[in-house]
Amino acid sequence: MTPVKVFGPAQSTNVARVLLCLEEVGAEYEVVNVDFTVMEHKSPEHLKRNPFGQIPAFQDGDLYLFESRAIGKYILRKYKTREADLLREGNLREAAMVDVWTEVETHQYNSAISPIVYECIINPAMRGIPTNQKVVDESVEKLKKVLEVYEARLSQSTYLAGDFVSFADLNHFPYTFYFMGTPYASLFDSYPHVKAWWERLKARPSVKKLAAVMAPQGA
Repeated sequence: MTPVKVFGPAQSTNVARVLLCLEEVGAEYEVVNVDFTVMEHKSPEHLKRNPFGQIPAFQDGDLYLFESRAIGKYILRKYKTREADLLREGNLREAAMVDVWTEVETHQYNSAISPIVYECIINPAMRGIPTNQKVVDESVEKLKKVLEVYEARLSQSTYLAGDFVSFADLNHFPYTFYFMGTPYASLFDSYPHVKAWWERLKARPSVKKLAAVMAPQGA
């Protein structure tokens, strides 16, 4: 069987989300780099894969997909097994909770944590733009409120959708991984159930493998 292809660098948070799903299900895949320095993501060839000129793009035979969460769901449906059932679509209640917390990650968690990562890591290191401390401070306060909700939820269940790991949990990995490299990583110490949940996620073989790829050289 021809391996599926993922277009974009593994260090990208959205690409990492797709790769994590592939690792969880044990699928063969090939990562095809997209060179942003020469605007390859805006090339006609890449625009055929992702019409918005972004990453990731995904190819499975003659099927092309974009948007990382949609790609992730496709992967988890295609390669679903009893051991790798991360959408729980055979159980209406469990599937609904996976959907709820996937939406929460997208609209609440990600919108709070991603500006901190951009301002503390991506902008200074990759774009030469100094950190906007006002944006960081506002985002940290927003993240605290989100983590209060997570703390309450994770005091009742091992993972976000229930006592089983799911797509909802995996979606949190890329930005949280980079957040732990900022000066604000200790924020999680104030939320013991959240911190324990993150430690459980970090211990997964798929997460360990992706973390090694995403880590800065020499880290």
